[in-house]
Amino acid sequence: MAGMLDSVDMRTQLAGRNRLELLMFRLGGRQLYGINVFKVQEVIRCPVLNSMPQAHPVIKGVAHLRGKTISIIDLRMAIKHRALPDSDESFVIITEYNRHTQGFLVNAVDRIININWSDILPPPKASGKNSYLTAVTQVGDEMVEIIDVEKVFAEIMGVSEEVDSGIVDQAEQTEAVEDMHVLVVDDSSVARNQIKRLLTKVGIECTLANDGQEALDILKEWAKDEIPIEQRIGLVISDIEMPRMDGYTLTTEIRSNPKLEKLYVLLHTSLSGVFNKSMVEKVGANNFVPKFNPDELATTILSIVKKEE
Repeated sequence: MAGMLDSVDMRTQLAGRNRLELLMFRLGGRQLYGINVFKVQEVIRCPVLNSMPQAHPVIKGVAHLRGKTISIIDLRMAIKHRALPDSDESFVIITEYNRHTQGFLVNAVDRIININWSDILPPPKASGKNSYLTAVTQVGDEMVEIIDVEKVFAEIMGVSEEVDSGIVDQAEQTEAVEDMHVLVVDDSSVARNQIKRLLTKVGIECTLANDGQEALDILKEWAKDEIPIEQRIGLVISDIEMPRMDGYTLTTEIRSNPKLEKLYVLLHTSLSGVFNKSMVEKVGANNFVPKFNPDELATTILSIVKKEE
């Protein structure tokens, strides 16, 4: 299975073309799930796991791989289903999210598919607020579900949303903060609300969008006003991986639109380990910040605000 991922570096060419590759897997049933290959370091048979006293119940144990101690998460249990049964046939998908490496224990790995982000759709509204889905897509006659990993991590590991008091004080002394408005674009409700709460702490108002297409529609609507859009909004903070339109393509669309091209675009992504900085520059983003460090993001935002003064 590791051989399936040998050419992962070559897949960076998909970035900026609104395409991705999904590694599909199962969690002990017929339902197919998918994960962006960009997040995957390797796929291995489940190794010997060592138990961790007082660990979160969904952490099956830790494995020692290539000089690292990696937590192995029972992904089925993490999305509130029964734990996967112990099996020598199980796989672990080693991933990197938000600057952390961890393994997802899965029942079986299916295959890798190449797909357009426009074919990745938001989850059905009937799935509800407690759903662990961030997107769905159709592959043949099967529905593939994409899990909101941001939500999984928030529940397992917790994420600090505290902003250093010195940064808050600095924001209070920055006059341009009062006039700043930010468009936050992220398909994860957890991530959107994390950023919203951070912005509130430093005194900045924001508008939320669920994906790149919704964000572009909002921006085009705002651009119909006679007032230049950069006087209405000072910053776009966008995730990269989103249904319908990814952050790379959103940035390209902004730069190609004469009424939007001057907007400051900050990409905020969990693609930390394999993040291609040259691609950020190629599509015309101004900067990027890996998820999720409140102080780092707040400091970056304030530096942008000060340039507006």
